[in-house]
Amino acid sequence: MYLHALATAVPPLTVTQAQCWEIIQRSPALAHLSRRTQLTLRTILKGECGIATRHYAVPEIERVFDLTSDQLNAAFRAEAPRLAGRALTDALARAGVTVGEVDALLVCTCTGYLCPGVSSYVAEQLGLRTDVFLQDLVGLGCGAAIPTLRAAQAVLAAKPDAVVAVVAVEICSAAFYLDDDPGVIISACLFSDGAAASIWCGTPGAGSLRCHGFDTLHLPADRDRLRFEQRDGKLRNLLDPAVPSLAAGAVSRLFAAETARANPRPIRRIIAHPGGRDVLDALEAALPGFPLDASRRVLRDHGNMSSPSVLFALEEALRDGRPDAAGDWWLVSFGAGFSAHACRFGV
Repeated sequence: MYLHALATAVPPLTVTQAQCWEIIQRSPALAHLSRRTQLTLRTILKGECGIATRHYAVPEIERVFDLTSDQLNAAFRAEAPRLAGRALTDALARAGVTVGEVDALLVCTCTGYLCPGVSSYVAEQLGLRTDVFLQDLVGLGCGAAIPTLRAAQAVLAAKPDAVVAVVAVEICSAAFYLDDDPGVIISACLFSDGAAASIWCGTPGAGSLRCHGFDTLHLPADRDRLRFEQRDGKLRNLLDPAVPSLAAGAVSRLFAAETARANPRPIRRIIAHPGGRDVLDALEAALPGFPLDASRRVLRDHGNMSSPSVLFALEEALRDGRPDAAGDWWLVSFGAGFSAHACRFGV
């Protein structure tokens, strides 16, 4: 299948890490944290963690740790479709595709739950046809964008002349939680909100890129090292210190399998999900010769937006250049499961 356009969107509110520390300091939730946890928060948010700014969609972000589960759910319901719609509107314009030409809309998210899903709200918002195929993929975590692209490939295999829109959207601020667990604390210092939308067809167009060679790896034995749980009606992220090494190990296995295949085109560049500074350090150590500069820039400017992040990194990398006849780019994401996913981009 062929990528005809890619667009991203973030909420208008931009907050520095130092401002995040100020927000936490003003929250009544701080009083319930141990002194050690408070020092950890201060050290991360006022230190060098690879993140400069993050973006938030939840209204009154200063109160985010004090909001009830119902208020957080309401924020997700309002903001996820709005942000997804913005990204998709831009992607359609870049592709020169009208809303009436879209045949399928696939949406992935993990930071909230709606039934019907986000796709229903986005279809209504943009005025898509009432016979458009809608599909929501929920629960795949940070790695979800690539499996959703793989689902789009299946749609195009069944209907090669279709126009398929794919959106990854996360309102991570609707899933913020604060307690003394180190993984919860690190999550509060990493995550932010964003959406990425892409337009796909079964035939190439001017400047389009071919996406192929999908692969996946899931390790259920490590499921509890990175997943959401519910506590007090809220989503609470479990983040084990072993996640950087888990990510590096899983990505290395996928890369070894990919390069072992009989494929005439070498991989010239790797575009990875920017899960965090330590994650990117571990990936670069495991994949020597492939600097993850685009992923680091996305992490710096946006933090970890979960599923859209890898597509932000792809967009960032495309500003530097494009795959050519000399070799493909390899896109890789990972997250809850523990799982990792990859695909190739080329001409």
